[in-house]
Formats: sequence, structure tokens, C-alpha cells
Amino acid sequence: MVSAANTGDGRIPVIMVSGANLPEAWEKAVIATWERGATIRTEYDRKDKAGNFIDPPSRDATVIADVNDPFAEPRIHKNFPGGPEELEVYRQEVVKGIHDHWVDPTDPDKWPYTYHQRMFSYRATTDVNAPDAPSLPPFDQIEYVVEKCAATHYTRRAQAITWIPNADPQTDDPPCLQRLWFRILKDDAGRPLLNLNTHWRSRDGYKAWFMNAFALTDLQRLVAQRISEKVGEEVKVGRYLDISDSFHIYGSYFGEFEPEFEKMKRNPDYTARAWRSDHPAVRMMFEEARRKLADDPDYMRSK
Repeated sequence: MVSAANTGDGRIPVIMVSGANLPEAWEKAVIATWERGATIRTEYDRKDKAGNFIDPPSRDATVIADVNDPFAEPRIHKNFPGGPEELEVYRQEVVKGIHDHWVDPTDPDKWPYTYHQRMFSYRATTDVNAPDAPSLPPFDQIEYVVEKCAATHYTRRAQAITWIPNADPQTDDPPCLQRLWFRILKDDAGRPLLNLNTHWRSRDGYKAWFMNAFALTDLQRLVAQRISEKVGEEVKVGRYLDISDSFHIYGSYFGEFEPEFEKMKRNPDYTARAWRSDHPAVRMMFEEARRKLADDPDYMRSK
């Protein structure tokens, strides 16, 4: 299902898509945004010396993507800008925190945060750029989610946030991901499934969505596994819902995106553009990324 609001009345279009898996949901989301999104400027659009815009306005919409089974195969879309090596590195960055050592808000050559750090070691502070600023002790939000869901499987309070309201607005690159909300629901056979909603204030729909969703659904799997260990019963992964306030396709890479869009429109069968995650070539590239990371923790630091 795809629906959109009128783009000519000043209201942000709302696009809703459903997919059996990650590749189908992502492809539907980018196609619908390209066709039905509003045209609007971004703060990253380039200008010439005279102050005139070089880049076209972006295509933009509020997008809600419902993924029925985030681990259903084929799980990897071939057309997102990247490949299996980048996916594996990013997955480890989000789930394992392999790049948390890059975080140093006082160093312009490093990062002000990682999603892993904000989720597993959230530290409310008055100024992310000042190490000595008043702050609370680090807090593991994912451990809280696991404990809460294990104690009360139907709780509505199992969530983790990234935003630090009195600190992040001061930075040049505040978090796009805002919140993760987990809830267990039992199916008709009485088997518990862990559902995950993620909420984003801003999203590069073409270049970032797929990698984000791939990594966060792996975190969903990890949380389900840890709850299972706590309760002594298997908790399976349920559906994944991805909500982006601003899902956009930047005008600066329309030329790169349009040929991919045409491929998708010519052949509506998304499986022709998707890999199984257990494909031998994909597994080989995953292993190559792991080997390179083991040899060099800063692998892909410059990418």
C-alpha cells in the first residue's frame, strides 16, 4: 500500500509502504518518495559564488515503512549505495560499538557520538563538546529494555533514545535516529515476538535508510536473544516499523539516483535486485570485512 498527501497545499506528504522484507520496503519507499514527495530545499544544498543554488531541491516526505519480517530472504538490496562489506562494518558499528573509540566531540576530526554509544552508554550532558560539562553517569538503555521486557512482556515502556535536548541542537551533526520502541506480542500459538519501531527526525532515504535498517534489525535480533535467555523461552523477531519525519532524496545526487529508479520501474520484481544474506559471495564479503576489522579497527574510517 502506498498513499500520499497533496504536495501543493503546504502539508508534508505522508507515504506508507509495506514490504515482506527490507529490500521490498526500501524500494517501495524510495520510488514513492521520488514520485510523490514534496520538493523542498535542504541546509546542505550547494551554492555558487553568487549565492545561487547549484543543487535541485530534494524530494521529501514523511515515510512510514512496515517490514513484516526483517530477516526474510532475500535480505539485501543490490542497489543501495554500498555493498556487503559496508553493511557488515556498519552493523558492527551499531550493534557492537566497534567505532565508539572514534567519539570525541572536542576533536573536529572525530565524531560527536555513535548510535551504539547513545543506546548502550547514554550520557545526558549540558554540552557534548565539553568533556567537563555537568552530566549524569552513563546508562545502558538496551540492558534496561531487556530487563523490562523480560519482567513484563507486554510493557509499553521499553524504549531507548538518542537525543540530548540541551546539547545536540548546538552541534553541526545531531542524531537522525531519535527513538527505539520495543514491544512483545504473542501470536495465535502463544509464541512471543519482539516488535521494533524506530523513529527518525531526518533520513537520507537513498543512501542511508537501508544500512540503518539492516543494522537496527540486527539489534532487534540481539535484544530478542537476550530476552530469551532471561525468560528461558525463545522470543522471535517480529515486524519492524521505520518512521522518518523527513525521508529525503537529495537533489545533489538526482543524476545518480534516476538510473536506479528507472531500473526499478522497468522491472517491478524487486527480487531481481536482491541478494540472500547467505549467498556464498555475500558471506565471503562479510567475512572479508570482519577480517579487515580484526586487522585494523579503523578500517573504513575515511569512508
